[in-house]
Amino acid sequence: MTAVQLNAMNTELWQSIGAIADSEPLMKRLTRYAKKLVKEREADPTLMTEEEFFAKLERAEKQPGRSFASVEELDKYIRSL
Repeated sequence: MTAVQLNAMNTELWQSIGAIADSEPLMKRLTRYAKKLVKEREADPTLMTEEEFFAKLERAEKQPGRSFASVEELDKYIRSL
């Protein structure tokens, strides 16, 4: 998502919250739903921040790697595992 799209979404969210801010029942529902979303995000181990993603890439780049001269060599290596 681009910064412009994110900014537009944030603006729309705050406008919607403002529209229901004077309704206690709607604000309670919104709060419960927001808590549910937070729990879902915390429960999903595949989600990570952008910083976590790039840190993981940097760690992977530091690991030793292998290269193969041919597909046959690669196939032989895979079959040996």
